[in-house]
Amino acid sequence: MKRRFTAREALDLVVATNSEHPGTCESEDEELTSEDEVEFALESDSDSSCSSDDSTESEDTEETADLQWNSKNGQILWSSTHTETLRYNPAKGMTPGPTHYATARITTLQSCFDLFITEEIIQLLLENTNLHGRRFVTDWIDFDSTDIQAYIGLLILAGVYKSRNESTRSLWDVENGRSIFRTTMSHRKFKLLSSTLRFDDRMTRPARYMHDKLAAFRTIWEKWTHRLPLLFNPGQDVCVDEQLVPFKGRCRFRQYMPSKPAKYGIKIWVTCDVTTSYAWKLQIYTGKSPGSPAEVNQGKRVILEMTEGLQGNTVTCDNFFTSYGLAEELLKRKMALVGTIRRNKPELPPQLLQIKHRALLSSLFAFTKTHTAVSYVPKRGKNVLLLSTKHREPAVSDTEKKKPVIITDYNRCKGGVDNLDKVVGTYSCRRRTCRWPVVLFYNLVDVSTFNSFVLWSAVDPSWNQGKTFRRRLFLEELGKALVMPQISRRQRIPRTPSTSTTMEDQQQGDPNTKKRKVCTFCTDKKKKSASTCNKCGKHICKVHTITYCSSCCE
Repeated sequence: MKRRFTAREALDLVVATNSEHPGTCESEDEELTSEDEVEFALESDSDSSCSSDDSTESEDTEETADLQWNSKNGQILWSSTHTETLRYNPAKGMTPGPTHYATARITTLQSCFDLFITEEIIQLLLENTNLHGRRFVTDWIDFDSTDIQAYIGLLILAGVYKSRNESTRSLWDVENGRSIFRTTMSHRKFKLLSSTLRFDDRMTRPARYMHDKLAAFRTIWEKWTHRLPLLFNPGQDVCVDEQLVPFKGRCRFRQYMPSKPAKYGIKIWVTCDVTTSYAWKLQIYTGKSPGSPAEVNQGKRVILEMTEGLQGNTVTCDNFFTSYGLAEELLKRKMALVGTIRRNKPELPPQLLQIKHRALLSSLFAFTKTHTAVSYVPKRGKNVLLLSTKHREPAVSDTEKKKPVIITDYNRCKGGVDNLDKVVGTYSCRRRTCRWPVVLFYNLVDVSTFNSFVLWSAVDPSWNQGKTFRRRLFLEELGKALVMPQISRRQRIPRTPSTSTTMEDQQQGDPNTKKRKVCTFCTDKKKKSASTCNKCGKHICKVHTITYCSSCCE
């Protein structure tokens, strides 16, 4: 059993031991001292570690602290955190898709197209074309609306067959051409209509040219663009960008854009729905007026005009348009803005422009109460700057590139107009011409056919569902529907067998309306025909058909 000592007894025992072993006392004292030193050293290490943790925490606190940055012009105060940023609540906009006005009038493919190229536009074309023909063409015979529709139908079919660069003589050739062109109208009539097609009165044009460079096409253009917003409501995301219609001829407002494939042409501002690429609003850029100063804040003016009538949408645009003032104005109209922004904008803080000591794939955010700016470094020496009023948090994607959500949303929505150019150019009806109004008319037809396809796909989603070439089928059916009235009324049957067969089938009626049965007189050959005898009603083929005039039948 262990004995317990009092404090006094323990002290006397230690003194007696030290007197007996004087040398050992020093060593023990040294050992205690060393142990005490080790123990103190550990304590000091722990204290130092605690102090280092405290310093790390203080450093982290400094990194996440609310830093205030002034813009380059000193008028805007940015913050590194979003604690004071207001939450974005989008306003309730229109229901996306075709409007009630459009759905109530869509019954067939052609009815979709007629909503854009209206009877009023056809009558304007007829009036001005016939007026020009009477003045300058000898032995002129007036065209009618059926001729104009057939002409547009042939343009569409030429685009479907990828024959827009093929000469018209080749299209009407007996051996190498297509029979539907010869069946619809003669080559001479098509060339005559192409050369005399007019969109205004030439005699009154000089007076209108004094204050309007687009005078030769203004009336039809305004009537057509007025129809576009009436027929379709865009979704939440819209894109505003420029479209370059290729043209190298003489034009007072022709533009040179080296970044575009065509480089020379007529520039058109376009507002597109991101989901469907429906062209919702278009505006031709005619340049500055003679004698007037250069336009200031053109990008802001274009965006505000091209989004007029929208509410609750997010506008995506490039750095030509984006500015802090534009984003503020769109917020007043209950719309958000997402776009790249140029580094020379005075509204940005200088801290976003410095990337010398920044890590790759890093993002730096700056916030105001309603705006968010981000600087992203995708690779060494490159700085991507974006401005958004939709995103109010420093969100970064989980992908390998660690892109900010602002950039991923911008990349998703920026290609609306580019996709429109792509799909329109695939089956474009453009043909070579030296007259810029005709170039604009071709583009008008192309955009109308694509918008018609968007409407038809929304109204009848099951139409040719699953096929990857639905648009080509749509254009082919639309072109044939436009030329059939002209084919039906032609009195002179073309000489070539294939053309006359096509014409006779149309003039006798749609073969699908009558059931085809085996000919009564040649059952062994199994020939089927939809033609029937006028007296007995039996099915007969062409070989066993005899034609009589009205007097002989009596």
